[in-house]
Amino acid sequence: MGSPRAPHYVAIGHVTVDLDPMTGTPRLGGTALYAALAAARFGLDAAILTRGNFEAYGPGILEDLARFSREVAVIVQESTVPTVFTNRSVAGRREQTIHSWAGPIDLSGLPPTWRSAPVIHFAPVAQEIDPRQASRVSPEFLGTTPQGWMRQWPRQGGRVRLIPLRLPLEFVARVDGFVLSTIEHTLARDEIEAIAHRGIVAITRGPEGATVIDRGRSYDIPAYPVPVRDDTGAGDVFAAVLFALRARREPTLWAAKMAAAAAALKVQGVGPDAVPTREAVEAFLAQRGEQRR
Repeated sequence: MGSPRAPHYVAIGHVTVDLDPMTGTPRLGGTALYAALAAARFGLDAAILTRGNFEAYGPGILEDLARFSREVAVIVQESTVPTVFTNRSVAGRREQTIHSWAGPIDLSGLPPTWRSAPVIHFAPVAQEIDPRQASRVSPEFLGTTPQGWMRQWPRQGGRVRLIPLRLPLEFVARVDGFVLSTIEHTLARDEIEAIAHRGIVAITRGPEGATVIDRGRSYDIPAYPVPVRDDTGAGDVFAAVLFALRARREPTLWAAKMAAAAAALKVQGVGPDAVPTREAVEAFLAQRGEQRR
């Protein structure tokens, strides 16, 4: 499902199969999917480089992948299995189990026109990207959501635990945008400090909003109170909108508000279909008297 066209936004990471913790029903997920859909629905030509094999999860999953690939160009590197997660909320925190892993993504599989896309988003969810391969890409804006580099699990699958982030200094020096959760940020203080001096860092806090630091200047971004059906992918949507707008030199505060509003719209629906359009986000903010400035 690849495309030779030159995209504006390339997300790299596993498209996952997420199992409903109550019923076991599979649904497509993964940061790369949520982020690329957000970019596409904000009017950008978006693409995904991923790895996996989705046939074992039935025609519904394959149909969804084909449907999303009409919005986003997708290259799927071969694997015997997809990366499969079950996510549970326990006492307000995510408890994650990994059942299978699709394997590492080979960045040499990027088409030449994708390697210099204006925005490239490294979106690992399970140690699938080697940051030392980052020299193979040359975007105008390099963003990352590092959660997948902070996860460890038993070799045969099982409970995922968080570990400190350890990224090569030469990679950190190239990162322009960095988004992680309030739980993760305590394990990535060195990277946050280094990137915040010259780029943009966001620490998302769910219903408590986010802190955004742009070249040393800090902004507190309140969350928009909305009913929550499914918060999966909200942080990914936030990151994609923030990266896309800042790459186009949109004002930091407005970009952060747009990102927060996009996340608020996402949590009101279920799965990737709930990722909102730019028009829906702007209407949401207009209803609340928010204007670009």
